[in-house]
Amino acid sequence: MRHGVRLAVDPGNARIGVASSDPSGLLATPVETIPRGSGDLDRIALLVLEYEAREVIVGYPASLSGQAGPAARGARQFAQALAAKLAPIPVRLVDERLTTVTAQGQLRSGASYGKRGAKGGKARRSVIDQAAATVLLQSALDMERQTGRPPGEVIGEPA
Repeated sequence: MRHGVRLAVDPGNARIGVASSDPSGLLATPVETIPRGSGDLDRIALLVLEYEAREVIVGYPASLSGQAGPAARGARQFAQALAAKLAPIPVRLVDERLTTVTAQGQLRSGASYGKRGAKGGKARRSVIDQAAATVLLQSALDMERQTGRPPGEVIGEPA
């Protein structure tokens, strides 16, 4: 297992969930939710510096059949822009199928999940975005530990 903090980002249309690992790459934890739009790449770049991350993992939402739909194409474009911003820090696209569903299932029993009203809904979506990034990162860490190879596809490097 490679040593060093990894960040994971789960880019959605409105928000980006962010998670980080410990330096040994054993455990993923939520960091924050970033509003999507102007300044989002800058905020991620600041988090990379703050956490001294060795790489960033971007969730790639392929369809269940493995095909690249609109969301997957958007994630790839986001990863390419992020890779250009963060170079030479590697950015990897990692399959994230079902991470949001898994995160929602894990959070469903939490005390704040059932809040009513706009604040409850907004807060819940923000937590789900972070939890989805955490599930994505934990899955990537576990995959690397099992295979001995970094997960996913590196973006921005020549093939």
